[in-house]
Amino acid sequence: MGNWANSHGKGDFLYQGCIFDLDGTLVNTLRSIAYFSNIALKRCGYPAIPVEDYKGIVGDGADTQVRRMLNHVASGAWTEGDFRRVRVLYGNLYSIDPTHMLENYPGMPETIAKLKELGVKAAVFSNKPESWVQAIIAFLFPSGSFAECRGQRPGVPIKPSPAGALAIASDLGLRPRDVLYIGDTNTDMKTGAAAGMDTAGAVWGFRTREELAANGAKYLADRPEQIAEIAAGNGAAFLRQQVNESYFS
Repeated sequence: MGNWANSHGKGDFLYQGCIFDLDGTLVNTLRSIAYFSNIALKRCGYPAIPVEDYKGIVGDGADTQVRRMLNHVASGAWTEGDFRRVRVLYGNLYSIDPTHMLENYPGMPETIAKLKELGVKAAVFSNKPESWVQAIIAFLFPSGSFAECRGQRPGVPIKPSPAGALAIASDLGLRPRDVLYIGDTNTDMKTGAAAGMDTAGAVWGFRTREELAANGAKYLADRPEQIAEIAAGNGAAFLRQQVNESYFS
C-alpha cells in the first residue's frame, strides 16, 4: 500500500468509516448467483444465462434481478405468475447455502484487516436478506471484521434509498460525511450520494468504470487495497477526474 506515515494518527483519517456493498464489491458472488438463478430458470422451463451476463443483471435486489433474468431469456414474454414461480424457487435454493461457490476478491481480506488495524470502522450493506449477508460474512471473514453487517430488513426500503446507509452511520456514531461508501454499480453510487457520503467505485466488480464515473463516483479504485489508501487520506491518485484523465489519455 501507500505511505501510511503520511496519514494522521490512528483513527484520525479522511474517513472514519467505510460501508461496503456486498455483491461484486466485498465478495465475488457472481458464480453463486448464476448457479442458483440458472437452476431456478431451468426448473421453470427457461434456458440458462451465461455467468458473465449476470454482471448486468444483479445489483438491485432479488425481485429486480429475477425480472431482468426473465427479460433476458423470454424477451419480456412472461407473466407475473412466471415471475413469482422463478422468484420463490430462486430464494428457496439460495437460502439453502448462501455461501456456495463464493470467492474473495484478491486483497480484500487484507484490506478489511488493514482498516481495522488503522481504526477505520468497516460495515456491510446489501440488498440481500440479512440472514444471507450474515452467513456470507461469517464464511469468508474472521469474526469481528465488521462493525455492522446489514441486509434487507422488513419495512426498510432497499438501495438506492439512503435509509440503510444512514442507519449504519448512526449506529457507528459517525456523520455521513465521515463515511466512504464503496460499491460497484450505479445503484451504489446513487445510494452513497443520497446519504451525503463520498463514494468509491469498485472497478474490480460487476459493472464498468464508465458506469461508475457517470454516476458520480468520487474515487475509482481498481483494487481493494486502494480503499484503505483512500480512507487514510492518500487517495488523491484515485479521484475520478484524475483517474479518467490517465485512463483515457
